Amino acid sequence: MLPFLTDHHLEWKEKARALAENVVRPIAREYDEAQEYPTEVKDALAKEGFMGLWISPDYGGSGSGLLTLCVCVEELSRACGGIGVAYAVNALGSFPIIVAGTEDQKKRYLPGIATGETLTAFGLSEKFAGSDAGSIRSTAVKDGDEYIINGEKKWTTNGGVAHLYSVFAVTDPESKSRRTSAFIVPKGTPGFEFGKTEDKMGIRAAPVRELRFTDCRVPTENLIGGQPGLGFKHAMMTLDHARPGVAAQAVGLAQGALEYATYYAIKREQFGGPISSFQMIQQMLAEMSAKVDAARYLVYAAADALERKLPNTSKLAAEAKLLATDTAMEVTTNAVQIFGGYGFMKDYPIEKYMRDAKITQIYEGTNQVQRLVIARALVKEASQLSFLDPYIPKEVQKGVND
Repeated sequence: MLPFLTDHHLEWKEKARALAENVVRPIAREYDEAQEYPTEVKDALAKEGFMGLWISPDYGGSGSGLLTLCVCVEELSRACGGIGVAYAVNALGSFPIIVAGTEDQKKRYLPGIATGETLTAFGLSEKFAGSDAGSIRSTAVKDGDEYIINGEKKWTTNGGVAHLYSVFAVTDPESKSRRTSAFIVPKGTPGFEFGKTEDKMGIRAAPVRELRFTDCRVPTENLIGGQPGLGFKHAMMTLDHARPGVAAQAVGLAQGALEYATYYAIKREQFGGPISSFQMIQQMLAEMSAKVDAARYLVYAAADALERKLPNTSKLAAEAKLLATDTAMEVTTNAVQIFGGYGFMKDYPIEKYMRDAKITQIYEGTNQVQRLVIARALVKEASQLSFLDPYIPKEVQKGVND
């Protein structure tokens, strides 16, 4: 049995794999080419209870937890990375409500999300504020019992398809930190429109659109948590919970590409034998497999730690996202190399794995940002290592103290 996984996790893993093979894989290319949202897959997922895995039974979900979600995202992404993220983004969009919402907000919105009737999306990034979430320019001005939102959001996955949007805007532009707040904005709210649909390199089954707000009024009861100025904190809490899901998507992509490459290697003959007998190919496959397994275990560890509310989970989530997504890019690229000329052709699915993998290194915090998160956590942890003082040159310590 894999570390961290109970019989409950394995049961969901098998259900997800069956759905991925029977429903997702046969239509993956179709939706990639059409660049359309896979409604039939969403309906199948909802029917089997997948849409409420991460939501408490108090609000209509199964309460299966973040680790179960990661296991299922991995299996779906093993068949199609685009469909995997189209599913996972519902967790991302609902996490602000789960981690910071009022009891009334949870009761009002989470049951519909749990059944799959309500799809969600996450509106944080902007044209001039990608990984720099503290520089968003959208504003929300309080006017009586309402907030008036103005601005634009960029790269919103499931934009236009989702029914609810967790939207972040500046509510205190005069403060030193330009404090932000998060709002629940339903599709169809006057002043809320959709802009450009992005033509993407990968994950094409998950639509990505601009969100535009022009004097969009939402009631104060839609302020997530009920208290303004905590939006940045809520966004960081959300991303900590969501990054293992992105990492799981990457692991699924890497695993799927590894399986294709290995099977191809035993079938493809060159120089009188299968290329799987060549030491160079064996070395590539061995390293690919080791890295996929290492990434998988770290993803599971991060999800498990977040579920149990252990310390230093931000660092662990960042490490999982960093390792898994870098692994996905390396493994899918090597898989294309093993396929040779065939790997470069759209006739075969391996090039799609490579296209789908690239975005995992970018969204929900680029991997350069993950390295910053990890390094800052390491420096903070190092302050507790005073037992190493006897082994540090005294002149160095004196210089630091001075």
